[in-house]
Formats: sequence, C-alpha cells, structure tokens
Amino acid sequence: MRKPLLLSPSALAERIARLETVGRIRNGRFAGPVFLVGGALRELALGRSPNDYDLALSRREDISRIEEIFGAPAFLLGKKPIQTHRIAAHGRTLDITVLAGGIDDDLRRRDFTINAMAYAIGDGRLLDPLGGLEDIKNGVIRYPRKECLREDPLRMVKAVRHLCSLSGFSLDPALEDAIRTERALIRRSAAERIKYELDLIMLSANPSRGMRTMEETGLLFEIFPEMLRLAEIDTAKRLRPSTLGHTLGGFRHVGKVKRFHPFTDMETRLAGYGLLFHDLGKPATFSFDEEKGRVHFYYHERHSSDIAAAIMERLRFSAWEARSVKNLIENHMRIFLISTGEATEKAVRRIVYRMEDLIPALVFLTLLDLYGNSGGRENASTAQVRKRCREVLLGYAEWKSTPLPRIVTGDDLLAAGFSEGPALGQVLREIREKQISGEITEKAQAMAYAVSRQAGGFEAH
Repeated sequence: MRKPLLLSPSALAERIARLETVGRIRNGRFAGPVFLVGGALRELALGRSPNDYDLALSRREDISRIEEIFGAPAFLLGKKPIQTHRIAAHGRTLDITVLAGGIDDDLRRRDFTINAMAYAIGDGRLLDPLGGLEDIKNGVIRYPRKECLREDPLRMVKAVRHLCSLSGFSLDPALEDAIRTERALIRRSAAERIKYELDLIMLSANPSRGMRTMEETGLLFEIFPEMLRLAEIDTAKRLRPSTLGHTLGGFRHVGKVKRFHPFTDMETRLAGYGLLFHDLGKPATFSFDEEKGRVHFYYHERHSSDIAAAIMERLRFSAWEARSVKNLIENHMRIFLISTGEATEKAVRRIVYRMEDLIPALVFLTLLDLYGNSGGRENASTAQVRKRCREVLLGYAEWKSTPLPRIVTGDDLLAAGFSEGPALGQVLREIREKQISGEITEKAQAMAYAVSRQAGGFEAH
C-alpha cells in the first residue's frame, strides 16, 4: 500500500504560520496560550487544506476575544463536561474547547495519535508527545491508550471512518483487535453520533474498505444485527453469490459508478444506505424451485423496506431521509425489470414520474447492485442495464425541465364526493399512472375515471 506523503515538522510549522486563520489569532492578545489541535494538523501534515480548525484554550475568557477577531458569535455544541464552542465565519469553522488541565494531558486523552498533536500559535512550538507525525508518515491509525475505546466506544466507528478517508493508512493491529474485542460497547453510543460517522463513511473515498473492516471485526453486526441473518442464510443455504457478499461487494464499485454521472453527496449517501439495506428481506422470502434448481426471493424488497424502516428509526434518520431510502429499496428492481428487451418510452417515463427527484439515487443504487452481483465485470447484461440507466437519467432531465402537471388534485376529488382516506389517495395514484402512460390527458377524463372508480365501491359522501 502506498504510504501517505508527509510534510517535515519544519515545513509543517512554516505552512501553519502562513495560514490566515492562525495569523489572525497570533496578532490577538489572549489571557493564556492558544493551540491549534486535532484533525486540522493531521490534514496539514498530509499537505491538504482544511476548512475546519480545532482550537484549545487555557482560559475561557479568551473565547470572546476570538469572537471579536472573526466577527462572529460562538454557539455551544455538546453537553457537559465536554462542550465545544463553534464559530462559523469567512468559509471556515472553528471549534473551540477549554482545557481542563495542561495541553499534554489533553493530547493524551485524544482518540488517535494522528489527531494528538498541537501547535502553540503564540510561539510556534509543535507538540507531538505520542508520535503522531511518525504514525502519519507510516500510515498507521493507532490509539494512545487501551482505555481509549472504553471511554468513548464511538471511536471504533471513527477509526473505520479514518481508514476509509485516509489513503495509504491501515489500522494498527492492536487497535483492530481491540475493536473486535470491545465491539459490543458501540451500543452505548448515541444513535445520532453513530449515524454521523456512518454518513461520513458513505461519502468517503473508500467505503468498501470500511464495510469490510466492520464485517471482519463484527462491528457491522453490532450496529446492524439484522445483517447477521444474511450471513446465516448464506451459510445455511450455501448461497453463491452470497447475499451479504453481494451487498458489501457493491461498495467496491462506488468510484466506478461516480464516473457514470455527477451524483451529489446526498444521492451518494441515499444510494449507500439503499444498498446496505436492500436485501435484508431475503432471509424471510427464501424459496427454492427444485424442478428448475433455482433460488427465489419473491417480494423481498417489501420485507427489506420494513426492516430498514426499523433500523433508520433506531439510528435517528430524518423522516425525509428514511422515506427516501425506503422508496429506493421498494423500487430497486424497477430499472432491472425494464432492461430486458426493448423498453418502451412509457416504461421509462413511469419510473421517472414515480421516483421524481430520487431518480439519480435510484440509478446509483441500481449500478451498485449490478456490479455487486457481477463482481464489476462488464458483459451484455451490464451494458443493457447501463443503457437503461442513461435513458432514465435523460427522462429525468426532461421531467425537470418540463414537469408533468397534475390533472386533478385531492380537492377536486373531495368536491366530487370522495372522503379523505386511502381510497382518495389510491385513485389519485391510478390517475397519475394513466396520465404518465398517456391513457388520460385531460381533466374531464380524469374526473370521469374517478367517478367510475367511486361507483365501483370506493367510500364516498
């Protein structure tokens, strides 16, 4: 594995000194020393340009001085005893903590050695008591103390996130063993914090590496015990390709799929969770056709959606995000189903109007699912699915430029005698489907259809 490039300590100190943010602080007058600490130093050592800075202060009263320097108020994050004051100004974020003791004690309490360095802004000293620079040079993610994970179990997921984000790095064997041993402690961590780290893994340069590491250490099954059933059915039924392997294998092709289309971070994240959860219903829907010697998982997407909903509630997904991921799971087979033979324009249009702004995420998920199954190999089948994905994206672009107006609304149906409830929604969906297919083109036709459905037995006033 290629080792990361590392600035020398003198080059690092020189680069830090040139930072506008550091220069502003150096020119200020403070009651005590001010230190640049944490991930910003790691990023600078790797030759990167961070947008977020962590500052450690000896005196609480110096927070107001930094507010004055940057012309923005600080607001509190977190709960006591550890609280962070955040200032967002000039395209930069400054997170400020007040030291409970000395700077050395603070550095020794940090999560990983690569984040346990400090730069004294006043006199330009670089403090590295745990050998963080050497670990960056060697590409090693190492914890400073054995108690580190027990003090904050979320650090197990943070270690995986760093592994996904830092090219050329690996986990120190002692840290990997500790994660394997202490993995059950992750249940103590707040759901929101776990979700935040998982989001970063989904958006990282190498999410596949993180998923495989969590699987190998067992951390994956502590966070998502529902996934253990995939591993169990793979073993019990000797499935090839395995359901779990297919799911995790899809993450290997994120980079390849991103070259297919300029997906946004939101679309990337939704597709990632869609991939992770899309086959969770397979153990409940397994069947075997002895005559044809084939395995089936009929309607597994419905079961997967229900299981995913419970997971997302547990991990505090937003309501919109949970609805979106459920929608992707329930419809993850749709592009595949129109990829055999010649798809009609109506079939493509139906998908576009059903999924609307979720189309890019659905295409992303479809391609991850495709390559997870093919192992990334290209053949006639993958070419056909890719072709259909392009047609769907073109249809989506057309829909965005000239969206199809709704012919009737719920108010129209209420005025025609419908009661509020499932029947009204069902008829609206049916009319929309017929509008998309071209069977209904005018409001009068739509209302006539609604009245006929009402006469057929729907509840009405």
